[in-house]
Amino acid sequence: MSKSVDGFVQSLADLSFDRVFNPYAEACIDYDEPDAAAIRRRNLTLVLNAAIKIGVDSIWVARDLGYRGGRRTGLALTDEMHLIAHASLYGTLPLSRATRGPAVGERTATIIWQVLTDLNRPIFLWNVFPLHPHNDGDPMSNRCHTRAERQACRPLLMWLLKTLNPRSVVAIGRDAQVALADLDIDAHKIRHPSYGGQAEFIAGVYGLYGLEPRCVPETGKLLLD
Repeated sequence: MSKSVDGFVQSLADLSFDRVFNPYAEACIDYDEPDAAAIRRRNLTLVLNAAIKIGVDSIWVARDLGYRGGRRTGLALTDEMHLIAHASLYGTLPLSRATRGPAVGERTATIIWQVLTDLNRPIFLWNVFPLHPHNDGDPMSNRCHTRAERQACRPLLMWLLKTLNPRSVVAIGRDAQVALADLDIDAHKIRHPSYGGQAEFIAGVYGLYGLEPRCVPETGKLLLD
């Protein structure tokens, strides 16, 4: 794989698996613009170049791309409602939507970006499996990637870690931590914010960065200024 950002993104686009949508190479006939794959490649290229230029504090790694988030935007843990927030994380990047119709939100992305906006640190977002795995016959569903799929993508993750050289790697959820351990990558585990884990996620993130979370513990809702 080329050691350039363009080479990295092209290697990502070249990946192909059964029951997997590659948003950097494919376009969904129901929701995507005709040039959606190119838009998502451009989004990722812009973010990667900015992260390399500015430097990152940490890499947060979740499990897979979701069908309401990264499948549509090309950016991990980022739905269309938070493209502007992602653009602002590294300055003002010209990130674009790749889909038609109303913007779609994702609950996990909403919580992630509440915390990221409040932290105001350069954090790069990724997934152990950087594509969207789905159930057979149901492309708008999420499934856990397989070990073979994970191992096939290991060189991409190792390139990111070497290139970005983060101070820490944070696993978002137990599944991500176990998957990273399988790839021989140590990571701090933070509770995934879904399925009632919002308050624990927020407390875990703030504890990791030595900050006091400004939230209501019972609900996990941030008290933003």
